[in-house]
Formats: sequence, C-alpha cells, structure tokens
Amino acid sequence: MPLLQAIVDGLMLGGVYAVICIGLTLVFGVVSIVNFAQAQFLMVGMYIAYFCWRHLGLDPVLGSLVSFVVVFALGFCIQHLLIRRVLGGPEVAQIFLTVGILIVLENLALIAFGSQFKSVQTWYQNESIDLFGLTISMTYAIAFVASALAGTAVWWLLAKTWWGRAVRATAQNPSAARLMGINPDHIYRVAFGLGVALTAFGGSIILPYMTVSPTVGEQFGVLMFTVVVLGGLGNVMGAVIGGLAVGVIQSLSGLFLPLQLQNIVLFIVFILTLALRPEGLIHRKA
Repeated sequence: MPLLQAIVDGLMLGGVYAVICIGLTLVFGVVSIVNFAQAQFLMVGMYIAYFCWRHLGLDPVLGSLVSFVVVFALGFCIQHLLIRRVLGGPEVAQIFLTVGILIVLENLALIAFGSQFKSVQTWYQNESIDLFGLTISMTYAIAFVASALAGTAVWWLLAKTWWGRAVRATAQNPSAARLMGINPDHIYRVAFGLGVALTAFGGSIILPYMTVSPTVGEQFGVLMFTVVVLGGLGNVMGAVIGGLAVGVIQSLSGLFLPLQLQNIVLFIVFILTLALRPEGLIHRKA
C-alpha cells in the first residue's frame, strides 16, 4: 500500500509538472529558443497569486487566472522587445539573453518583495480525500484537476482551432506559413506569451502547498528541463508523459532515500537520457 500511495502522490505532482513544462516545450517547439528564464516566470505567477490572495481574498486557483493573463501580457512584450532580436542569431546570444532575463526577474523580485518566504492559507490545506484506502491531499487533487483542465485546453487549442494549425505551420516552416497569410512574428509573440503564462499558471496552483520567494524558480529549473528532455524538447505530449514520470520517480525515491538525496535519482535519469536517447523517450515524427 505505501508503494501504491507513493505512485498516486507522484501522479498528482506529475500532473502539475506537466502543465508547467508544456510552457517550456511550447516555447522551444514554436519559437525555437530554449528559455532558461522559464522557471522565473513560475515565480512571477506565484507572487501574483499570493498578492491576489492577500489583498483581494482570491483563492490561489482563481488567482492563477490573473497570473495567466498578466504573465501572458508580460511574455508577449518580452518576445516583441527582446526575444525576436536574437531569433536566427547565434545560440550563445539566445542563451545570454534568456539567462539575463532570469537574473533581472529574480533580482527585481528580491528588491520589490524581499527575501522572505511567503505562503497562503486556504480552507482545504489540511483536508484530504480517502479513496479505496488511499489518502489524497486536497491541495494535490485540486492542483491536479486544474492542471488537467489547462492541459486539455491547450491540446484543444493546438489541435482543433485555426490558430493551432497556424502555430504548427509556423513551427514547421515559417516561410511557407507566411505565404499562406500567417504572420509568424505574431504567432511567435502569442506562443511565447502562452508558454510562460502556462508556467505561471502552474506555479499559482501549487501555492497552497509551496512557499514563494525570489529564488523559488531555481528548485524547478532542473526539474523542468528533466521533464522536457524525457519527453523530447518541443513535444507537448512528451511533456505531459515526462511530467507524470518525473512526479512518480520523485515520489518513489522518497520511499527509499532521505530527503536530501531524493533529487539525485532525477539527475541520474536526466544524464542517462541525454547520454542514451537525447531526442527523448517519446519520439516525435517530423
């Protein structure tokens, strides 16, 4: 039973990891840039949800919608003002730019909010659901459901709408997409905004069981890249599967390893995947 409980807990965590990492893989798949500042947008989303809770009395799940809209607008502007200037340029310029955005966002948060850890209080934080002998935390369950709904909405948007077809066309061949009347520059702006907004949304819904600080993104950075490497960078479905896998791995390792060593299993999986199957476990057809 402890093993089954750990697997269920891992799936609950993994669902949130999936929606956080869909944003990262969407940015790479469409805009063709590895955004090293992705985790800092998660931090921004958490702060927005925190202040919505503190000053407006909004539950973090509702605050996540505010985070999504605000960070979408922020990402849209950053892509238009900064990211588009290095697209097609040397990869080192792209790396330096996104790392620079990382440093700026982290230090702005430190100046504005201080280094103290901040947390929220909700009515369901200490509640749980008993299901077939398993205990599921209410905070995990709500975050998982919200993530599943967000992931489904993104899938529908990409697979069933004209805009989704335009995104896929732009990702495959921007020049041909332009000939079909699609504006790739606008697609890049919206896709980047959507990618970072999804990550901010994921950060907001985990606020009931996480604390927020200017450096909270650092503990998610390697985890996010582990997920997208497992699933294949640029593969949205791979990000979902990778997120669930990482959540289960992280939860199961807690049964056998002390807290300080739990992430070592993730690092081993990350290194082995890069060494043996760098295209990811989920192969994406061209």
